[in-house]
Amino acid sequence: MTTALITGCTSGFGEAFALRLAKLGYRLIITGRRKSRLERLAERLESQYGRPVANLCFDVRDCKACEKALASLPPEFSRIDLLVNNAGLAAGASPFDESLLDDFERMLDTNIKGLLYMTKLIVPQMIERKSGLIVNISSIAGVEVYPGGNVYCASKHAVNALTKGLRIDLLKHGIKVSSISPGMAETEFSIVRYHGDEEKAKKVYEGLSPLLAEDIADALEFIVTRPPHVCIHDMLITPSQQGNAYISHREVRTVTP
Repeated sequence: MTTALITGCTSGFGEAFALRLAKLGYRLIITGRRKSRLERLAERLESQYGRPVANLCFDVRDCKACEKALASLPPEFSRIDLLVNNAGLAAGASPFDESLLDDFERMLDTNIKGLLYMTKLIVPQMIERKSGLIVNISSIAGVEVYPGGNVYCASKHAVNALTKGLRIDLLKHGIKVSSISPGMAETEFSIVRYHGDEEKAKKVYEGLSPLLAEDIADALEFIVTRPPHVCIHDMLITPSQQGNAYISHREVRTVTP
């Protein structure tokens, strides 16, 4: 049975990825910082799909915690064939000079260093077997920059550069490296970005139909089901009403009394 490890599984894309991969027959290692959510997801995966599940509660920003978590895996989960680096976030949407240093550090530590820690720990076993697939969840913010994006965009540009660099370096070992770059998707992303302000988060998607987590799970399914001779480099996906990172067409909806 093929084993997948997914980071950031307690909501949004990560949860959708876990459900989709379970449906495809994967043995799953799900990770995240919210223990109760991880446990509920593990129960759902086991009851709904009958797949073996290991859940690891830790923060990818902590390298030692990453090491300890992976070392705790039961032997049947030790061979990881697919790594999905999904854990990531945006914090704040202000101009650079008005932004918080704590937000900068949170984004860089999660979006870049967390990805590096997990990949560095798992790649050696893939090299040893001469096989494996890594999928990094990037963003349209890694392709274009938009007002208020500054450090978040920088972090996702780094993810795209790392993805390309990994693909080149691991090519000789038979390891495929892909990325998915979503545009506007309605998950907990904007709630986190606006520090829990749900009203601000809702306004992000007013007047358009955003992507859903399941749309990005469709993209992951396409990548992981390609034959061995095919590697998908990147999939840039937006809602049909979004033209690029900063231009979208919004319809004004009137309510009839």
